[in-house]
Amino acid sequence: MAQDVVGFVGVGLMGHGMAKNILGTGFEVHVIAHRNRGPVDDLVGQGAQEASSLADLAAAASIIHICAPGSPQVEAIVTSLLPTLAEGSVIVDCSTSDPTSTAKLGEILGEKGCFMADAPLGGTPVQAEAGELATMVGASEDTFARIKPVLDAWAGTIVHMGDVGAGHKMKLLNNMLAMGYAAMYSEALALSEKVGITTEQFDSVIRGSRMDCGFYQTFMGYAVEGNAEAHKFTITNALKDMRYLEAMADSVNLANPVGNAIKNSLAMAHADGGDGPENYVPHLVDYVAKRNGAKRN
Repeated sequence: MAQDVVGFVGVGLMGHGMAKNILGTGFEVHVIAHRNRGPVDDLVGQGAQEASSLADLAAAASIIHICAPGSPQVEAIVTSLLPTLAEGSVIVDCSTSDPTSTAKLGEILGEKGCFMADAPLGGTPVQAEAGELATMVGASEDTFARIKPVLDAWAGTIVHMGDVGAGHKMKLLNNMLAMGYAAMYSEALALSEKVGITTEQFDSVIRGSRMDCGFYQTFMGYAVEGNAEAHKFTITNALKDMRYLEAMADSVNLANPVGNAIKNSLAMAHADGGDGPENYVPHLVDYVAKRNGAKRN
């Protein structure tokens, strides 16, 4: 059997490193530009081929990765790919998407003899460049076996969660925990400052303790050091994920007061201006402080 050709839609913060590593393992890779030509030009310089349209990319590739902001964008991309998608092709959605939408796309693709897999990401752009991301995959056993050699190129940890949609369900649970940390850290630091304990003093106790973790360190990279690039995940995307989580909880009639509290913390920051492309999740600490009249160093 001929080796699969890989298509990649969304070669941004995460996608550039992923596509680069797929190229590095010998796969033929086709990419498409969106707004920023820089990553595409770099990948073409390393041997990737640039498609002029989604239809052309679908015609050229048999395993197509999508890294997009959310389900509406993924749905639109798949709609554009579908007319020229060859039978047997696989769409791999690496976005954090609504599992209901993912399952529906799987049905639509199945009607054309194609396959869906969800492989949302865990990690940072630095890990993407190093090929050390984590992914939780929703796909049939056969589809998972087929795409795994490609996943191996960009992921250090791969967990097959179950059928289509299972990866996105797990990713939402993962992000509930992560954004819960962000909401708690932000509120704790606002209270800390108001009762006379500086952010630096707070950090000197928590860092290295049982309460420390990788998320804490990147979050505090901004809160303590002022490094705005320490954790590149926007408040806008975090709020979107918590809305997907809420819908998932509603679908099984689960009360999720903690999830709602996390969503509301993000929603208040978003409403207060935290919707810019460089308003990353650690900036939540500023919005919570402002809302409570706490001074930030």
